[in-house]
Amino acid sequence: MTSAQICIAAVIVVYLCFVICTGVMIGRKSKKSSEGFYLGGRGMGPLVTAMSAEASDMSSWLLMGLPGVAYLSGVADASWTAFGLVLGTYLNFLLVAKRIRRYSVQLDAITIPSFISKRYGEKKPVIMCIASLIILVFFVPYVASGLAAIGKLFNSFFGWDYTMAVVIGAIVIISYTSVGGFSAVATMDLIQSIIMTVALVVITAFGIHQAGGLDAVVENAKALPGYLSFTQSYDPVAGAAKPYDLMNIVSLAAWGLGYFGMPHILVRFMAIRDEKELTLSRRIASIWVVISMIVSVCIGMIGYSVSKTGGIPMLEGSASETVIVQIAGLLSKFGIVPAIVAGLILAGILAATMSTADSQLLAASSAFSENLLQDVFGIKLTQKQTMRIARLTVIAIAVIAVFLAADPESSVFAIVSFAWAGFGATFGPAILFSLFWKGSNRQGILAGLVTGGVMVFVWKFLIRPMGGILGIYELLPAFFCNCLVVIVVSLLTHGPDEEVKAGYETYAKS
Repeated sequence: MTSAQICIAAVIVVYLCFVICTGVMIGRKSKKSSEGFYLGGRGMGPLVTAMSAEASDMSSWLLMGLPGVAYLSGVADASWTAFGLVLGTYLNFLLVAKRIRRYSVQLDAITIPSFISKRYGEKKPVIMCIASLIILVFFVPYVASGLAAIGKLFNSFFGWDYTMAVVIGAIVIISYTSVGGFSAVATMDLIQSIIMTVALVVITAFGIHQAGGLDAVVENAKALPGYLSFTQSYDPVAGAAKPYDLMNIVSLAAWGLGYFGMPHILVRFMAIRDEKELTLSRRIASIWVVISMIVSVCIGMIGYSVSKTGGIPMLEGSASETVIVQIAGLLSKFGIVPAIVAGLILAGILAATMSTADSQLLAASSAFSENLLQDVFGIKLTQKQTMRIARLTVIAIAVIAVFLAADPESSVFAIVSFAWAGFGATFGPAILFSLFWKGSNRQGILAGLVTGGVMVFVWKFLIRPMGGILGIYELLPAFFCNCLVVIVVSLLTHGPDEEVKAGYETYAKS
């Protein structure tokens, strides 16, 4: 390795050691119980809640997937997706956060499956079972996408074996997640969000300088047909603009609907120490997500201009997702200090990846050990056994994700897109009806969960390939099919029990 690569590797190693040690220390101090492991004892402050929610949401997608899309096709795809996510973030905090915190405390629920199940007074935990399986089905590939991002990072920059890099990333994430639980994960998310922010700022400033200034970036973008348009996009294969109709815009903006059903984000709301502090959390999160999204899209455009100057190679296909890695590599050639800064940037990408993967591992672990084993199958476990099973589940899911991440050509954006649709289309309507409609019942929610999950697969693999108006993002049709089924089935079947109605009224009045 070159001296620059050695400096970068040293920075990354120090960072990873810091992550492991900090996570283990927090884990030793945290409450040794299921609620402590999965919700941090409901003691999170507003800053940690806001930044943990955003860091666990954005993942490597913010630093790799979104800039890669902007690099290849211009601002339309990336910007309309970002718009949907910004709106979804704000509405999720505004409409859902306080309500699910209050209702989950009333029901003594510490996971999303248990919240939905208890909300509808299940005697037999069928909803609990279905919801837990949905989490496992969609979170495992989601975790795999994060590990794939780690593999791409080390492979493209250091030339390290892709699989080895994936395994190393998994080991680091497992080490602090399995020991520290939610408290360690949330605190590390806050730290990692700061590193992500620094990485975005430095890459933007350095990239503009290397591209020849902001004017050069704009001129290079203007030279590509449709690149700067919100109603057209640039086709890198044909070298021409392609139409971008209303259906494309609606499809991408629909990403925002996904927020209502993200288990790893919703539990952040459940874990805050006081629901009144969620107002401050909403402001912090909204400001951060707006700025970070804009900067991320701009980095894709800046990266293209740096490629035009010959500073970094022209990137094609999924390789465009390494644009930040390439710019960091260019920065490292300017001396020891720039190499250290480049190391921090790459650590930022690791931070983005780990801040999502750790939260997803924890949510998947809770779905299996807490909901399936104990609530569905009725296996009685002591507190010590529960904690041991939870940690073993984290390890097992991570191992499966490593195998799923074996293909280095897989697109981080594509994998995240599918998993996001899966959660949004299943849990999104269930959460909203749970919080806002007293008349929704167990049969309706159960039918909706199944419908939403099935429709994501059907639309993605059978209907969407037909193109045209049917080429819309699978989240949108699956979400509305779920809503329709919940309403129809709830109205056609016996209404909620009086006990369930009374519980809802107590929550609504509080």
